[in-house]
Amino acid sequence: METKARKIDSVQVFGRKKTAVAVAYCKRGKGLIKVNGQPIEYVKPEGLRDKVLEPIYLLGYPRFKGVDIRVRVRGGGYTAQIYAIRQAIAKSIVAFNQKYVDEATKTEIKDILMSYDRSLLVADPRRCEPKKFGGRSARARFQKSYR
Repeated sequence: METKARKIDSVQVFGRKKTAVAVAYCKRGKGLIKVNGQPIEYVKPEGLRDKVLEPIYLLGYPRFKGVDIRVRVRGGGYTAQIYAIRQAIAKSIVAFNQKYVDEATKTEIKDILMSYDRSLLVADPRRCEPKKFGGRSARARFQKSYR
């Protein structure tokens, strides 16, 4: 008995913001996008839900019709997690098109996303500065007193 494992067309990419890391697993499917096991429409908080849906608004839902994207996100606060998720989704659709569709489609998608917001594809390198001695925070010093 010969068993052949079918190769699934899939890519795995990550998005980062501060200490939040979102890992997106993108494979051929029927257009499902889930974040931590829940549909993307139920992402909390509601005020930032449009931020998560930006890649879908920009590229149009038909581009996402043939793929399933599952996102796992950990760390950071809820705003940082939202930005990490949107970056992971955008990067996953670009990587999937590069690997399994064609270079022209990938370039077109990348140009649309880059012209709108560079942080959709490129991680923000800023991090929290560590506290130093002689003060209450990274830059502020204790007040000097002579008496």
